[in-house]
Amino acid sequence: METFPTAEQLKTWDRAHYWHAFTQMAEYEPFLIERAEGCVFWDSDGREYIDGVSSLWCNIHGHRHPKIDAAIRAQLDKVAHVTSLGASNSTGIRLAKRLIEIAPPGLSRVFFSDDGATAVEVAIKMSLQYWRQHPHPRPEKTLYLALGEAYHGDTLGSVSVGGVEKFHATFQPLLFPALRVPAPDAYRMPPGIGPEELCQFHLAQLECVLSEHHQKIAAMIVEPLVQGAAGMIMHPPGYLRGARELTKKYDVLFIADEVAVGFGRTGKMFACEHEAVTPDLMCLAKGITGGYLPLAATLATDEIYNAFLGSYVESKTFFHGHTYGGNPLAAAAALATLEIFEEERTLEKLQPKIARLAEHLARIARHPHVGDARQRGFIAAIELVRDKASKEPYPWTERRGHAVCESALREGVWIRPLGNVVVVMPPLAITMEQLDKILFAIERGIEKATGAAFSDSRTSSPQCSCEF
Repeated sequence: METFPTAEQLKTWDRAHYWHAFTQMAEYEPFLIERAEGCVFWDSDGREYIDGVSSLWCNIHGHRHPKIDAAIRAQLDKVAHVTSLGASNSTGIRLAKRLIEIAPPGLSRVFFSDDGATAVEVAIKMSLQYWRQHPHPRPEKTLYLALGEAYHGDTLGSVSVGGVEKFHATFQPLLFPALRVPAPDAYRMPPGIGPEELCQFHLAQLECVLSEHHQKIAAMIVEPLVQGAAGMIMHPPGYLRGARELTKKYDVLFIADEVAVGFGRTGKMFACEHEAVTPDLMCLAKGITGGYLPLAATLATDEIYNAFLGSYVESKTFFHGHTYGGNPLAAAAALATLEIFEEERTLEKLQPKIARLAEHLARIARHPHVGDARQRGFIAAIELVRDKASKEPYPWTERRGHAVCESALREGVWIRPLGNVVVVMPPLAITMEQLDKILFAIERGIEKATGAAFSDSRTSSPQCSCEF
C-alpha cells in the first residue's frame, strides 16, 4: 500500500525538485498549502491563514465553492478535453456567448487560451495580422505603444510590451522594440503637475507620440485604471477614456489588458466599464474561472475578426492556438463563476467591503512611513517610504514590504508585496471580520518593519452598519 509522504519529506522534495516562479530558490523556505475552504487555507503543519492574495489575484468566490466544484464534477462526466483546432464543445460555446453578453458593447468574438500572458500574446499577434489583412492593408504598422512600468505577462511578446526593468532587462536581446509613454501615476506626479492637471498632462504626452508615430503603430496596450505589478499604480480619472479616444483619432488599435482588474476587482465586472470604454481587443484571465483552472480569453470586435475571413488559399487564418485553450473543465468552472456573480449578488455585496477597506486605508495612511494608501474598488496598495514628505523610497534591498508580509503571516494572514508596496487583494467573498484581520495585521507589520508606531489611538474594528 502506498503511504502519503510526511510534511517533512514533502518539504525536502520541494527544495530538491520544485523550481518556483518569481522565487529566489537559494533563500526559499517551503510553505506547503494542503487544503482550503472559503477564504481560509491550512498549511502542512495545520496552521490556518486568511488568503489575502486571492491565490495571486485570481480567486473570486473563495476556495471550494460548492457551485464551481459541482460544475467541474458534472463536466467530468461528459468530456474533460476537446481541442479548439477545428472542433468545439458545448461548454466552451456557452462560455463564449456569456462573455460577450457581459463584455463592453461592440466586442463580439472570443479566442480562448491558457493564462494572462497568452491572452496578451494573442492580442499582439491579432493586431499585427489585422493590419496586414485590412481591406486597405497597412503592413508598416508593426510597432506597439505601452505605458512605463507596464506588466503584461512573461511570454516574449508580452514582455516586449512590458516595462518592469527588474523583470525584463535580462531578456532584452530576445524582445522586439516598443514605444513607451510614462505611466500616469496619481501618486508620483511630474514636478509642477497637480492632480487636476495630471490626466491632461499625460494625454498630451500620449498624443504627441501618436501624432508622430501613428502610421507605424499597430496597437496601444493598457492595464485599465490600475497597473498591477508596477506597484498598483492608479491612473487619474479620465485617462482610460482619453487614451481610447486618441487611439481612435489616430487609427491605432486599443488593447485593454483586464487580466488583473477584470471580474469585479474594481467594483464593476470590468475596469473599462468605469469610463464606458470598448477596446478593440480585451484580454481576460485570472478570475475567469474563480481561481480554479487555467483559462484565458481575448475578446475582439467583428471588424478585427472579419479581417481573418477568406478562402483557404488566401491564408488569412489566425495561425495561433493552445492545446488547452477553451478546455471544457475550465469553461465549466468559468460559467459557474459567472453564475455566482448573479446568484450571490457579488458586486452589490462588495460595495460595503470597498467602503470598509477605504476606512482602514485612511487610518493606515497616517503612519509616518506610509507614503500612499491607494485604492480602486477592491484593489488596495500601501506604499512604504523612507520620507513621507519627499516620497523618498526605502532601498529595495531592505525588503520592507516583505517584512510586513512576514509579520502578517505570523498572525495568520497571507499577503505578498511588490517591493515596498504591500498589496491587499483578498477574494471578493471575504467577510468583514476577515478583512479587518488582514488590515490590522498589516498595520502591526508596518510598525515592526519601519520601527515607527502609529501616533493615534485605534479601535479594534471600524464600525459598519451595512448588511450584505
